[in-house]
Amino acid sequence: MNLLRFDSESAWVHTISSLWRDRLRTKPDLRICLPTGTTPAGIYAEMARSARAGLVSFARASVFALDEFGGLAPDDPGRTRHTLQHQLIGAVDLPSGAFHFLNPEGPDLPRHCQDYDTAIGDGFDLMLLGIGLNGHLGMNEPGSPVDSSTRRVELNAQTIQSSARYFAHQDLPRWGLTVGLKAVLASKEVWLLANGAAKAGIIQQTVRGEIGSSNPASLLRRHSNCSLFVDAEAGALLDSPGRP
Repeated sequence: MNLLRFDSESAWVHTISSLWRDRLRTKPDLRICLPTGTTPAGIYAEMARSARAGLVSFARASVFALDEFGGLAPDDPGRTRHTLQHQLIGAVDLPSGAFHFLNPEGPDLPRHCQDYDTAIGDGFDLMLLGIGLNGHLGMNEPGSPVDSSTRRVELNAQTIQSSARYFAHQDLPRWGLTVGLKAVLASKEVWLLANGAAKAGIIQQTVRGEIGSSNPASLLRRHSNCSLFVDAEAGALLDSPGRP
């Protein structure tokens, strides 16, 4: 795992966005898997500005949503699909058919998840990931099998509470659909993103702790092309003594 540390969040956003623009220029038909949440919001805003300025194009790219909450109204603005549409997809030149998302209302969820894996094919060119306070990647909670595929999952209590920030109501989702760790680890390139002081503890555990399914993010240390991008606050404990 390559560790990239930045003195400020603005430098963190600028560098990640610059590298993403480079990837799209080098490979215009880039197949990308994207998360939602507060972590990538600034990056998506910068990429949207870049697209409007003509500095980058998504015209030949494909975007897959990493996960989706279940048990919500289809039009709930907190849904992953709508968040990505608002933050990025609707502001760039990505063709409508090139945005792939999970549908928890489908009549046959196992088949739907299998079809999503089929669409993913042999893997993503680039996957962006946030990291949960318990190390989850997407909705792959601690204990998720390394070879897990896209599937329905029950959310950890901490994840449920953390999701409250995305909703204007208290009927929080308790399950969801997620791309599995198999596809995460099969991606050609993975960027793990963390900013803010709240992520400092789990970042230290991910970089210095044991590698295993109890902290899914730690598994990325075995990936051949993974970069961890942290701002000063998220990386604050990396110079402190920790487990080897």
